Amino acid sequence: MEAKQKIEALRKELREHNYKYYVLDDPIISDYEFDIRLKELQALEDQYPEFHDPTSPTLRVGGAVTKNFETLKHEYRMYSLDNSYSKEDLEDWEKRIQRILGDVQVEYTCELKYDGASISLTYEDGKLVRAVTRGDGFQGDDVTTNIKTIKSVPLQLKGDYPPKFDIRGEIILTLEGFAKMNQERMAQGEEPYMNPRNTASGSLKLQDSSLVAQRPLECLLYSIVGPNLNIESQFEMLEKARSWGFKVPTIAALCKSTNEVLKFVEYWDVHRHDLPYETDGVVVKVNRLRYQDELGHTAKAPRWAMAYKFKAEQVSTLLNKITYQVGRTGAITPVANLEPVLLAGTTVKRASLHNADQIAKLDVREGDTVFVEKGGEIIPKIISVDLTKRPLGLQPNEYISNCPECFTKLIRKEGEAQHFCPNETGCPPQITGRIQHFISRKAMDIEGLGGETVELLFKEGLIQNYADLYMLTEEQIMPLERMAEKSAENLVNGVAASKQIPFERVLFALGIRYVGETVAKKLAKAYKTIDALMAASEEELVAVDEIGGRIAESVIHFFSEEKNCEIVERLKTYGLQFSLSEEQLQNQSDTLKGKTFVVSGVFETLERNELKKLIEDNGGKVSSSISSKTSFLVAGDKMGPSKRAKAENLGVLIISEQDFLEMV
Repeated sequence: MEAKQKIEALRKELREHNYKYYVLDDPIISDYEFDIRLKELQALEDQYPEFHDPTSPTLRVGGAVTKNFETLKHEYRMYSLDNSYSKEDLEDWEKRIQRILGDVQVEYTCELKYDGASISLTYEDGKLVRAVTRGDGFQGDDVTTNIKTIKSVPLQLKGDYPPKFDIRGEIILTLEGFAKMNQERMAQGEEPYMNPRNTASGSLKLQDSSLVAQRPLECLLYSIVGPNLNIESQFEMLEKARSWGFKVPTIAALCKSTNEVLKFVEYWDVHRHDLPYETDGVVVKVNRLRYQDELGHTAKAPRWAMAYKFKAEQVSTLLNKITYQVGRTGAITPVANLEPVLLAGTTVKRASLHNADQIAKLDVREGDTVFVEKGGEIIPKIISVDLTKRPLGLQPNEYISNCPECFTKLIRKEGEAQHFCPNETGCPPQITGRIQHFISRKAMDIEGLGGETVELLFKEGLIQNYADLYMLTEEQIMPLERMAEKSAENLVNGVAASKQIPFERVLFALGIRYVGETVAKKLAKAYKTIDALMAASEEELVAVDEIGGRIAESVIHFFSEEKNCEIVERLKTYGLQFSLSEEQLQNQSDTLKGKTFVVSGVFETLERNELKKLIEDNGGKVSSSISSKTSFLVAGDKMGPSKRAKAENLGVLIISEQDFLEMV
């Protein structure tokens, strides 16, 4: 019993020292003293393995090797953020918020937007049980073993934490830590890493966790999701998370107006260069969680948050040549091939020129000196030409008239910005592009198969379309370049496993023009089977919520092509999911078809999202704001008086949660 008490006392002491050193940056003992205590604990744990604890400080050093990172579904989706770049953007966002919430006083929490790798940590009973990368927002990779080596991530919480929750944040490298890593690499004769963000992201997928433990990674946290959190606001959430032992940045402000928000932005646009981390903007959030709940989300982002991006860095360089890429839909994209230049931490060699109109508008020519910036800090773009450096005699750019790959004459439809190659079945980049889209993470997510392998399989004549993937054998794959028995086996197994992917993602994977993830979900929900969708008329398709004429026309065109129907029939025989599952169909009905609901307030029986799902499962539509088209306002406790007044003025029927439940 004495040994157990000694072990528990040492663990408690070391956790506290860890917290003071890595979270508070306020150590009270030397590194040497810490190491002596850690070795003492390790020796006791080795001697008494029956007292094993997965949250012990001795397990921070890593050593476990992960061959394949398991893909896990997020219990709560990880959304991306909408961006703003001006005062006008911010004011427009505020107007949209007030339109939905009505006449209420809205406060905003401002936090710096740290440039790292997004992570979601799950805690149960105060213990870290899971760490998952953002992935596509719906699912990510399980990197728990690697995250446990990061000293600022608590393995055991303290204080009044909820029984279960997810906390989101960024894995980052400090500028000092990154510089030190590069000094060590160059001393060993190796190439330096390009930037802290990509290096932090790459660290999470290292197979050997002991290598991750050697890197000076930190985890900065900013958002908690889960049931029964008993937290009223974003600002309170930050304070709570700090008290439980998380490293939460102290730079945050509570603002009463967008003017105060802009002052925060202006200050940090100048002073961000004094920070130990890279940051590319300010995240502005509606402070009250009840209002966040009421504002909800669009298909991609929360309506209650906005990333205000700092002014993009700009550099000038030489445009050597304009080349042209062919996408999977046949769209032609002109690309500027640049003299390599360092921009926002990465070497830029290429930038998109978008289309013929953009080239003409900029009057950009091969041999020009151009100004390049990163649009939204991600995609480099040419913003102007330095005419003072234009050599004499430079000829205007002449846009190509034939496909650079298959030499088919290009077409440009009226109202379209881009030129297209119409040779869908014979143009190699279109064929491989459709297959690459099919296997992508948000579509069929086929493990063991990447873009380069698709190109190789096509070049070797093993595949001509995505249905051919389901006929591949290990014997066909093994003789190929860079292929071996294990990689061939993984590829075939990955293709087989994709047969379980649900209908809406299979529909998205088919690559129908204008049918993205959200549209695919709406069509799958409306028609339930591929056969019903294939038989739908244009009029019927347009009648589906948010399906316009352009989408309907594209769906009709896709299924009118005999080759596409043949591929779908083949995929059916291979066992892909072409109808909603029984689980998805359960509790679904057309009871609320044609009716639009606005949900507002706090409810007793259901959480707001559960209530919205019930509306959609029964054929109804959920809207964020009241209008003359609103059928019902489902009113909960603490609903704003202005929303009730607007509903009454427009003659919208106001019902309670119980009234609604009786309807369905």
